[in-house]
Amino acid sequence: MATTPDPRLLPHEVAQWARGAGLPLDPGRLDLVTATANHIRSVIAVLRDLDLDLDLDLDPDLDPAEGVPASAHPARGAEEGRDDAAV
Repeated sequence: MATTPDPRLLPHEVAQWARGAGLPLDPGRLDLVTATANHIRSVIAVLRDLDLDLDLDLDPDLDPAEGVPASAHPARGAEEGRDDAAV
């Protein structure tokens, strides 16, 4: 049975990537930067695993300027002459 390689970055790999990007790291910061990079990679892995329904039917009542349904703004509905109690 094959084992999956450990996806975590090692400090020497982080140092190499940083040097390649023109950002040489002080040795005293290498462990912190490595931990941060590994945390970011783990968050990205979780996000990639999420089942995102990208074929969403957009709500026709969506306020694109605010990204939330206009019906979520009762004060705005009152300004437009709609009475939410009549729904």
